Amino acid sequence: MLDVFRGLKNLIKVNYVHIDSPVFRLHYSITVILLIAFSLIVTTRQYVGNPIDCIHTKDIPEDVLNTYCWIHSTYTLKSFFSKKVGVEVPYPGIGNSREKGKEDMSDRKIYKYYQWVCFCLFFQAMLFYAPRWLWKSWEGGKIRALMMDLDVGVCTEIEKKTKKKLILDYLWENLRYHNWWAYRYYLCEGLALINVIGQMFLMNRFFDGEFMTFGLDVIAYMESDQEDRIDPMIYIFPRMVKCTLFNKFGSSGEVERHDALCILPLNVVNEKIYVFLWFWFVILGILTFITLVYRIVIIFSPRMRVYMMRMRFRLVRRDNVDTIVRRSKMGDWYLLYILGENLDSVIFRDIMHEFANKLNHNYQHHIHGVPDA
Repeated sequence: MLDVFRGLKNLIKVNYVHIDSPVFRLHYSITVILLIAFSLIVTTRQYVGNPIDCIHTKDIPEDVLNTYCWIHSTYTLKSFFSKKVGVEVPYPGIGNSREKGKEDMSDRKIYKYYQWVCFCLFFQAMLFYAPRWLWKSWEGGKIRALMMDLDVGVCTEIEKKTKKKLILDYLWENLRYHNWWAYRYYLCEGLALINVIGQMFLMNRFFDGEFMTFGLDVIAYMESDQEDRIDPMIYIFPRMVKCTLFNKFGSSGEVERHDALCILPLNVVNEKIYVFLWFWFVILGILTFITLVYRIVIIFSPRMRVYMMRMRFRLVRRDNVDTIVRRSKMGDWYLLYILGENLDSVIFRDIMHEFANKLNHNYQHHIHGVPDA
């Protein structure tokens, strides 16, 4: 099992330069790793067994029947899920579908998804990484360049003074020009939320409209009498199914119709994966939505910017924070906030103090005629 997941170790990299929020990192780190790991699990036959095993007859070889049923999908019967197992039916959803010589095709619940689970999980992982890739290209290594190894305060005073002056010069020369840079990051967070919601609908479509309330149905089933409800995990991920009809010529030239019962061992793993993903996506969506609401408040409330800066960086004096927020724009605030998360706390305090003093001494400074905010 370790050999299977050894390829994922390159994804588990501790990045000491933070250019985004913890919630955003959950999208492109933990979620991507989980989805790729799940995709590998469902393709490792030695751990989950054969994906399908059908009860074969002497007329049809086992490998042929298994391959045919895997390719052409399987089905259960909806009306047989509510019947008692062991009394009326041998297994939920399994029974005689022919009545008076006719077969009710509308009663069938077709299962085609299991051939595509590994591909779908990998595609989902790529979608979760897309906002991160977009933000990295837009960010362009700005934070890493501004840090100049000042995340560790162990350096000579001359070196420290030189680097702090370079940061201050950059902040002063580019004052009020960081709004678009910050808004592009907020856009990426919005794309992350759209991706989570969209993937819920994608999986709902993937499972024929059964996934949207899957987690709630599982909770409701666990709290009720099993005889009164249909197990949603068995309904969506059945362990035993019927194979679509297999037609072949008999010895006399007549067409013979064969059907078979098949076991899907892979669904034992699939149901656990998708129960976990349902709850994970819901939690991730809620956290991302709260983050976006926070971003909106930050954009329109300078007072909230002051409060958040004071809460996060206790060493910085309040009057310095007030001056910086009052005489700069939201993008400058966000750049300073991200820098503060990466720089040594004492060095960041000094930078904020000197930057605030410079703004105070030049409070009438205007950029292209734009008045102070």
